[in-house]
Amino acid sequence: MHDRHAEQTERFTELVDLDDASIPLDEVALRVAAHALPQLDVLHELGRIDRLASKCSDPTLHGLLRLLFRDQGFAGNRADYYDPRNSFLNEVLNRRLGIPISLSVLMMEVGRRLGVPLAGVGMPGHFLVRYKVDPSVFIDAFAGGVLLDEHGCERLFQSVQGADRPLDKEFLLPIPRAAVVSRLLGNLRAIYAQRRDTSSLLWVTRLRTRLPDADHLVWREHAVILANAGYVVDAIAAFEQASRLAPPDDTSDQLAATRLRARLN
Repeated sequence: MHDRHAEQTERFTELVDLDDASIPLDEVALRVAAHALPQLDVLHELGRIDRLASKCSDPTLHGLLRLLFRDQGFAGNRADYYDPRNSFLNEVLNRRLGIPISLSVLMMEVGRRLGVPLAGVGMPGHFLVRYKVDPSVFIDAFAGGVLLDEHGCERLFQSVQGADRPLDKEFLLPIPRAAVVSRLLGNLRAIYAQRRDTSSLLWVTRLRTRLPDADHLVWREHAVILANAGYVVDAIAAFEQASRLAPPDDTSDQLAATRLRARLN
C-alpha cells in the first residue's frame, strides 16, 4: 500500500519511542493532525505555541490559566464536540476550541515552556490536568481552566458516568505521556468509526500500532480495517503481528491471515 503519510508516521514513531518523560506532546499531537492535513507545517505550528507562551507575563499556574482561558479565549467546543478538528492542535490554535484532551495538551505544553509543571490525568469520560507542585489541584481545561479538588473531580466524574458510580482514586493519578497520545488517537478512532470514514481509520489505527503498548487487539483492529479496504497483503502482515502478540490459545488472527492468504492464490 502506498502511504502518503509515511514521513509523518515515521516521525510520530520516533517520538513515541522516546523515554516517556521526553515525549513532546505538542509535536506528537501535530504529527497526528498532519495525517489528516498533509500540508500542515508542524514546525510553524510549534512556533505558534512558543509565541503563545511568550505572551504570558506571569509564569505561574494562575498566569497560565489567565493567558489561555481569559486573554486568549480558549474554550471547550460544546456545540460540536465530535468534530475531529477539536483533536487537531493546529485547529485548536486556529479556532480557540477543543475537547478536554486537546485543550489539556495545549495547557501542558504551554506550561512546560513557562516552567509550570503539569501532568495529564486520564479520568474516564473527561480528561483533566494535575498540578505537580500541589497534587491536590486539578484543572478542567474544557471548562475554561476551572480548578478542582478531589471532591470536585468526583462530582464531575459522576456527572459523566452516573451519580451512583464512586470515583476510584486511581483515576486521578497522572498517566504516562504515551497514554495521553493513545487516548487522543482513541477519540479520533471513535469519531471516524461512527462516520464510517475508512481512509481516516486506516491512518489512525496504524498510528495506534506504533504506540509502545500496542497489543494484539490494536493490531487486529488495524488488520480488519486494512482487509476491508482491500489491502490484503498488508492485512495479512498485521494479522500475523497480532497473532505473535496474542495469548497462545488465541488462534483467530492466524486463521484470519490464512483465509486472506487463500484469496491471493
